Amino acid sequence: MTTRKNPTAAPPKTKRAAASGSASERRDHLVKLAAEIFARKGFQATTVREIANEAGILSGSLYHHFDSKETIVDEVLSTFLDDLIARYRAALESGGDPRTVLSEMVRIGFGTLEPHRAAITVMQNDWNYLRQFPRFNYLVKAEDDVEQMWVRQIKAGQAAGQFRADVDPKLTYRMIRDTIWVAVRWFRPGGRLNTAGLAEHYITVLFDGLATGERTTQPQA
Repeated sequence: MTTRKNPTAAPPKTKRAAASGSASERRDHLVKLAAEIFARKGFQATTVREIANEAGILSGSLYHHFDSKETIVDEVLSTFLDDLIARYRAALESGGDPRTVLSEMVRIGFGTLEPHRAAITVMQNDWNYLRQFPRFNYLVKAEDDVEQMWVRQIKAGQAAGQFRADVDPKLTYRMIRDTIWVAVRWFRPGGRLNTAGLAEHYITVLFDGLATGERTTQPQA
């Protein structure tokens, strides 16, 4: 008796496709593992041998996937920045009013603390070292692009009368930026607040302030 094949069944994976998937998964695993070591020890202090040892492979085997330590951190940082900028652009293109969009951008920033924790830590610890190399010029461009997005949105809120006109947009952005990224040093998943709760608390303080009653600060002359 012959077995009738199910015409709707998915075709079996070929050995080549399975091997390709396995190699891709292995590469992703190595990137994540290296990112954790970079975050813990610092990029400069981490050696290829340490990454290989942590992965349980020989140093030479690591070079089957990456040609240098710089290539690994390049992938860590570019993946983070590509994701962050794409999310910011989507928020800006949503058509919401300035306050709604800025609130969403705050949520996006805090939302990266868990999935991109290692990349954010590397950015903070090794930024000045990495930016001196031409291959990492995109870090400076990404920083400028992100700043322009935020500053334009703050200015739009001022023009619409939603934000105070007496605050400096660039300085305001940098204060928001530092608040979000420095949180990676003390935020711990599983605590009293998750990243969503953290973002909402910050949005409340950002827009509603801390003091009650009449405004106690005066616009600068």
